[in-house]
Amino acid sequence: MTDASDVFDRVGLTEYETTALEELLSLGRTTAPNLAEATGIPKARIYGVLDELCDRGFVKEIPGRPKEYQPKSPEEILDRAVENERQAYESFASDIEDARGEFLSAYRPRYERASEDISPAAELFHVVDVGEPSERETRRLYREAAETLRVVTNSFAYLDSVESALADALDRGVDVDVLFLHPDRLPAEKAAVQAEVVERLTEAFPAVEVRFSVERLPLRGTVADPSMDYEGGEAILLVEEPDVPDHRRQAALTGNGSFVAGLQRYFDLVWEHESVPPADVR
Repeated sequence: MTDASDVFDRVGLTEYETTALEELLSLGRTTAPNLAEATGIPKARIYGVLDELCDRGFVKEIPGRPKEYQPKSPEEILDRAVENERQAYESFASDIEDARGEFLSAYRPRYERASEDISPAAELFHVVDVGEPSERETRRLYREAAETLRVVTNSFAYLDSVESALADALDRGVDVDVLFLHPDRLPAEKAAVQAEVVERLTEAFPAVEVRFSVERLPLRGTVADPSMDYEGGEAILLVEEPDVPDHRRQAALTGNGSFVAGLQRYFDLVWEHESVPPADVR
């Protein structure tokens, strides 16, 4: 069982900061000298410790002579800790996106030169874990697609993760079709999720065409810019493994033009001969 005080360590507080905040939660409101005396924190350090706790939003500074400090409620401390992490992540993600163009310009040519001697067979597949790694690669396919995206999915439950990239693709004029598994072939809870996603998708992105496969889907994933002359395209896919939990599954990435074209042919056959439009789904 996790000890309650472990939360302070989890949010990155130092030993002095943890000691000060725990004591403040007991005292309620006090001055820096009083807190230093109660905790044994050196007076030369106590103001810096309190300033850091205020900056993090865990403690409120009350002006006056002398100045006093009051802790936020335990609920507010936890909520603020989560918000701090969210803001830090968004800042990190923004910094990475800002550096993306320069980074790719600098390192992609090196990577491509180093990969020139790799045999085609070795490049057929590259695997990533299902979850955030596979969703990150899916977003990349959406962002890099120039003409078409073909999505095969049970319920598109990961729409939230790729929605921004999907919107960008549509803004660029990319043609997007989404092939869902018919809800009659889904468990009731997944069918309910699918219904919500389909409603969101069709309302937010009316340019996306949707159909429902009446047969089981042996694989799921995204096909981007397939070339019927086998000279381009990329795809991410995973095979249906109902008895394997997601955290133990892997998705396959391929840039092999022939394989991508084959996935597109599979999509077209199901789309044209084994699927129905939304109007036929009750």
